[in-house]
Amino acid sequence: MRTVLAIDGGNSKTDVALVREDGTVLARGRGAGFEPQTVGVEAAVDVVARTAAEMLGVPPPYADHVAAYLAGADLPEEETALRDEFLRRGIAPSVEVGNDTFALLRAGTTRGWGVAVVCGAGVNAAGIGPDGRVARFPALGKLTGDWGGGQHLGEEALWHAVRAEDGRGVPTELVSLVCDHFHTPSATAAAVAIHNGEIPRHRLGELAPRLLESSDPVALGLAARMAEEACLLGCAILDRLDLLDTPADVILGGGVLTGGSPRFMAAVESGYATRAPRARLHVARNPPILGAARLGLDQLKAEPAAYERVLASFS
Repeated sequence: MRTVLAIDGGNSKTDVALVREDGTVLARGRGAGFEPQTVGVEAAVDVVARTAAEMLGVPPPYADHVAAYLAGADLPEEETALRDEFLRRGIAPSVEVGNDTFALLRAGTTRGWGVAVVCGAGVNAAGIGPDGRVARFPALGKLTGDWGGGQHLGEEALWHAVRAEDGRGVPTELVSLVCDHFHTPSATAAAVAIHNGEIPRHRLGELAPRLLESSDPVALGLAARMAEEACLLGCAILDRLDLLDTPADVILGGGVLTGGSPRFMAAVESGYATRAPRARLHVARNPPILGAARLGLDQLKAEPAAYERVLASFS
């Protein structure tokens, strides 16, 4: 039987699975984060190549087809560059590449259409209409209007804490939250340690769960803004696909949403109830690698039973 190498390349980890066309998962592996925007395309694809080699113990080609949903595939030219690199390596004779937001969508619904909203380290959203139309964002950070995600919330928490400490801002319990988390005598000391590389900058994202649980007024304001952005992302995609008045699945994924406090998630649900009352919200339960596997099975024109089998393997 033919096989597909399914890949979910996220900023924090890369999941790889070899799936047979009948839906049987033959092997699974996990590697480091997939970060072409930071390390370049070749180094990013190295992560997949190493993970597949360790998982299978053979040289490429590893499968008949690669189905890859990848972080950093935000623009058409980026998708092309990544696809070309996979083909150059001979990882498989055919390759399909898409943004990792679509992995969440395909993993979260069997309809083949709907909207996915990601609030992980950063934020993004994308959707596919029942007519096949696609809507998405460039997702290039502040340059393209993005706000939020765990990393951004952590930066905001530190910003407010430092200003509260030095008199430029209002008093906030975020000062003690920062100090307790990083074991520093002050928020300013934490900021200096991050600047000097003593505390990795990505650890700021660790503050997000505690911020969302806090009852401090400044933290509540940031949580409300994050809930608003989670609604705006999904509703903008629904609107562009003419789905605001249609029962449509909206899959919510990423650590900020899957691990959100009940109060925070209630605010998200309230926002959708107001703007898109017919939207059906689903917090992601299946791993995004399932979405990549389903994409690959599409390419192989697999039988319906294959989709049931692969779902059971990843559930």
